Amino acid sequence: MALPGQTQLSHMEEFMEGIWKQNPVFVMVLGMCPTLAVSVSAVNSLSMGIATTFVLVCSTLLVSLIRKLVPKEVRIATYIVIIATFVTVVDYLIQAISLAVYDALGAFIQLIVVNCIILGRAEAHASKNPPLRTVVNALGMGLGFTLGLLSLGAVREIFGAGKLFGFSLFGPDFQPWVVMVLPPGGFFVLGAWLLLFNWLKNRKVDGALVKPLEGHTHA
Repeated sequence: MALPGQTQLSHMEEFMEGIWKQNPVFVMVLGMCPTLAVSVSAVNSLSMGIATTFVLVCSTLLVSLIRKLVPKEVRIATYIVIIATFVTVVDYLIQAISLAVYDALGAFIQLIVVNCIILGRAEAHASKNPPLRTVVNALGMGLGFTLGLLSLGAVREIFGAGKLFGFSLFGPDFQPWVVMVLPPGGFFVLGAWLLLFNWLKNRKVDGALVKPLEGHTHA
C-alpha cells in the first residue's frame, strides 16, 4: 500500500497529465472537429468544454464502478450507451439553461458521444482503475480540453470581433480580422498554439539535458 504522501502525489500526477503532458488538444490533438467548429467565441468554447468534462467525468466514473461486471465482448457497446446517456442529460440541461448557447453549439453536443477523448479514457483508463483515480484523471483531461478550447476561442473572439465573453475590448474603431471567425482562422490559431506547445516542450527537454552536462563539467 502506498503512503499517504505518495498517493496524493500520484493523484496530482493523474490530474496534471491531461492539462499538460497529454493535453487532448495541444498534445494528443483529439476532438478536433468540435475544437475548430465551436471555438469562434470564448462563451461557446467554455460551454462545450464544461459539457464535455461533465460527460467525461460521469461516464468514466460509471465505467470504473462496473468495470468488473461488464464482459469484454460488449465493453465498447456498453461504454457508448453510458456516454450517450450522459450526453442526453447535457443536451437537455443546455437547452434549459440557454437556448442561444444550444443553438450556437448545434449538433456538436450530440457528437460528444463519439469524442475520442471520452471513449479513449473509458477504454484505456477507467476500465482498469478504481473510481477515485479515474475521476481525478477525467477531471484533468476535461480541464485540459476546456483550456484548449478556451485558448482558441478567446484568441479568435478577440481578433475576430474585438470582444472577450461579449465585452468590447478595443472600442468602435477596431477593424475585426474576419478570417478569425471563419474556418481558416481556427486552423491558424490552432497551428500557432501547437507551435508554442512544441517550443515549450523542446525547451524543457533541452534544459533537462543541459543540467547533467553542466554538473559533469564542474566535477
